[in-house]
Amino acid sequence: MPASASPEIDRLIGLLAKLPGMGPRSARRAALALLKRREQLMQPLAEALSAAAEKVKPCSTCGALDTRDPCAICADPTRDRTLICVVEEVGALWAMERGGAYRGLYHVLGGLLSALDGMGPDQLRIGELTARARQGEAREAILALPATVDGQTTAHYLAERLAPSGVQVTSLARGVPVGGELDWLDDGTIAQALRARRPA
Repeated sequence: MPASASPEIDRLIGLLAKLPGMGPRSARRAALALLKRREQLMQPLAEALSAAAEKVKPCSTCGALDTRDPCAICADPTRDRTLICVVEEVGALWAMERGGAYRGLYHVLGGLLSALDGMGPDQLRIGELTARARQGEAREAILALPATVDGQTTAHYLAERLAPSGVQVTSLARGVPVGGELDWLDDGTIAQALRARRPA
C-alpha cells in the first residue's frame, strides 16, 4: 500500500479484497478504477449496494435472494411444483436458472454438512426442506449438490431424511465433474446433468 494512501482508500481496498476471487492486487486495481470513474462506476455502485442491502432478503420458502417474499420463482404459477431442486447456495440456483433447462422450484440449503467447518444439520435449511416434502405437493427432490466429499455426505443424509415423506430423491448425473461447483459449469453441462439425473 502506498504510504500516501488515505484511511478511506485503505478501507475500500480492504473491503474489496474480501470478495471471492479478489486478492489485494485485484482490489487495488478495482479501487483505482472506481476512484477514477466516480460518476460512471463508483456512485451507481454505491447506490446499487445500498438498495440491495435494504431490499434484498432471503425467500422464506426456498432461501433464494429477492426483493419480495415469496421470491419470483416460488410465486411463479407456471413452475412445476412437483419438483424441488436442492442446491448448496444461491449461486448454484442462478447457474441452474441460467441454463434454462429446469422449470421446477428450488431449496437453498445454505451450505453443506461438514464436520471440519462445524456445519451440522441444524446450521442448514434441512428442516425446512423436509417440511416442504411432507406438505405433499412435491413428488421429486433433485439433489444438485457438488460432487465433493461434503456434497456426497449431504446428499446421503438428505436422502435418508426425505425417505419417510415418499418423495423420490434423485441426484444430478455425473456430467458434473468430481470436485465441480455448479456456479462454474457451462450451461450445456448443467442441462445434460439435469436430463440424466438418477435415483440417489
